[in-house]
Amino acid sequence: MLVELVNYLSVFGALCWWLLVLFPWRPWSTHEKIETQVHEKVILEEMLSDITVLIPARNEGPYIGHTLRGVRAQSENVHIIVIDDQSVDDTAEQARKCGAQVLLGTAPPAGWSGKLWALEQGLREVKTQYTLLLDADIELAPGIVSELQRKACNENLALVSLMAEPPMDNFIERLLMPAFILFFKLLYPFRLANKTESRVAAAAGGCILVKTQALRTTGAFANLHNALIDDCTLAAHIKRSGLRTFIGLSRAARSHRGYQKLKPIWEMVARTAFTQLRYSLVLLIICTLIMISMFWMAPFAFMLSTTLEVYIVSILTWAAMFFIYLPTLFYYQRSPLWAGALPVIGILYLAMTWTSALRYWRGERALWKDRRYESKTNT
Repeated sequence: MLVELVNYLSVFGALCWWLLVLFPWRPWSTHEKIETQVHEKVILEEMLSDITVLIPARNEGPYIGHTLRGVRAQSENVHIIVIDDQSVDDTAEQARKCGAQVLLGTAPPAGWSGKLWALEQGLREVKTQYTLLLDADIELAPGIVSELQRKACNENLALVSLMAEPPMDNFIERLLMPAFILFFKLLYPFRLANKTESRVAAAAGGCILVKTQALRTTGAFANLHNALIDDCTLAAHIKRSGLRTFIGLSRAARSHRGYQKLKPIWEMVARTAFTQLRYSLVLLIICTLIMISMFWMAPFAFMLSTTLEVYIVSILTWAAMFFIYLPTLFYYQRSPLWAGALPVIGILYLAMTWTSALRYWRGERALWKDRRYESKTNT
């Protein structure tokens, strides 16, 4: 009975992998991207003067200066507003030294996330046609903001978002961060998200260029004030209003917030993993079965059975896993051998998802930046 169950799950897992390979929208592809050549002078001063950069920052003293210098390298005409979200470090001082306008944010009202309340306060000061929503730890390569605005103008896009390159300087980052990008793309296929007629909507909150009028006509941040996955929620609001959006990869936007240990990555994923599943136990169980089938049963079924069919299933599974992960690894210039670690990576991310669910059932919807967001079970 156990062997039969393993066989069924392994076949199911292999089919899942090959469905991902064969989907016409190719969720594993790295085709959707925006890059810039740093040696070319592509900065258009008169265009960038019509952009205001909003940076919500809470205790970002070690990172904000580096981020702002990257913004300043785009153009001196860019207006930068840093909303200091009640930091207890030198965030505001560092921002002022870099020439940014600093707003001292107030505590978020009930039901608001800290980041969205900070952005709501900053938006009140924006008078330009475009607003660039930028996380405090994102380093921009010279010229990339011009590329974003050029794409927005040429293709009539209301929102253009970049999936910033994650840090990959140590073992734990190289193990988990490229896979984080891959899993995000599998959940939110970029090709579908970029089609107006598709219901899929996605954005990466680290770097979003958006038309200011589109923000205001869709209710800005008030309509998503308690969203933990605020970037994708914003994109969904804008798409539902009939406007076009785009999300792509980029090596011209890079996170410089390193993860020296497993714990901070675990906390980052656990913050929103159960939210992705709509806080549903049924979806969590389905997700668990799928991931165990895909990452363990299918690739390692040959260890429990010696039949030729099981060996073929395992070989086909490994082939699909490598095929799907290699484009991401090559894009970030990583060794293809990291694809062999996908079973371990998958189970780690599954454990992070269960951590998110257990916290939610304990009454903690999320814990981020020293703020606790309670779940509905505790309200």
